[in-house]
Amino acid sequence: MIASGAVASGAAGPVDAGPGALRALRALARSATARVVAIRLLSAVPVLWGVSFLTFILLNLLPGDAASSILGLNATPQELAALRAKLGLNEPFFTRYGHWLGGVLSGHLGASLISGQSVSSILSQRIPVTLELIGYAFVLSVAFAVPVAVLSARRPRGIFDRISIWLSMLGLATPNFVLAIVLILVLSVHLNLLPPIGYTSPSADLAGNLKFLLMPAISIAFGLFCAYNRLLRADIVEQLQREDYVVFARAKGIAPRRVLVRHATRNSLFGLITIVAVNAGTLIGATVIIEQIFALPGIGQELISAISQKDVPLVEGIVVVFAVVVVLANLVADLLYAVLDPRIRYGGRGA
Repeated sequence: MIASGAVASGAAGPVDAGPGALRALRALARSATARVVAIRLLSAVPVLWGVSFLTFILLNLLPGDAASSILGLNATPQELAALRAKLGLNEPFFTRYGHWLGGVLSGHLGASLISGQSVSSILSQRIPVTLELIGYAFVLSVAFAVPVAVLSARRPRGIFDRISIWLSMLGLATPNFVLAIVLILVLSVHLNLLPPIGYTSPSADLAGNLKFLLMPAISIAFGLFCAYNRLLRADIVEQLQREDYVVFARAKGIAPRRVLVRHATRNSLFGLITIVAVNAGTLIGATVIIEQIFALPGIGQELISAISQKDVPLVEGIVVVFAVVVVLANLVADLLYAVLDPRIRYGGRGA
């Protein structure tokens, strides 16, 4: 009797869990946020396809191919023809693209034409370094841009604001690779404060890892900081001078600092989120140059090498991953809008 009761109770478990799971799925389907995520992900499919197809076209327009890169200048026409047949480079354009796209849809990014190594394994080794650099630079740029913009907007045309404007104009006019070289000369060569090149895994030495990535991150973050700072400062000043809700808050006797931080700055963050998402591609592109200067073993170095060697599967895999990162950055921006504005969060019912 005890055994039969245990079996009966065990069999009732999944039956009871079924309706709960269905209710959760129905609630998720009715969620405005879930619909936004689904629409954005579906709209990203043709974008990713277009990026991959355009990249494939551009790579095929470049002179030479992977066979000539592997065999070198002294290779005979017979050797080149044999290697091209082995690598499938003599097949028609759409056939080669179809083979690559079919592999991607089945979860396989292909293999490098040069090394024969799986593209997925190359990406898994290189991408963590690049993502860490991107995250480091992003945190530095936003962490400094927001307080500097708030302090500048507190007293427009004051001393701090003028210094901020001058610094931002200088940063926007300075290429990141020039700043990288200046940082190496000052902080590494003359002051000997930071290592000029190299990389250490954070699992091996976290402090050393942060030291190696500090100058590369500053090189990327400084230009972004200047852009974010000027945009946010201008938006906050406009909010303080023109918006009725600011006048109403001041009339209620709310402290000026609270009006600035809790009201004007929060509403100005929409513009900052937008430009951060739009600049995701710029942030990724900057890593390609900076990784070369500081000898970081990231995906940027691998991309330049793959382009020079006409390694089509590897270039395609890197570009698609970069495109996915940009798409996800814009998706996160859309979700942050909902966090800042409840009308967006609840599907516009409050509008």
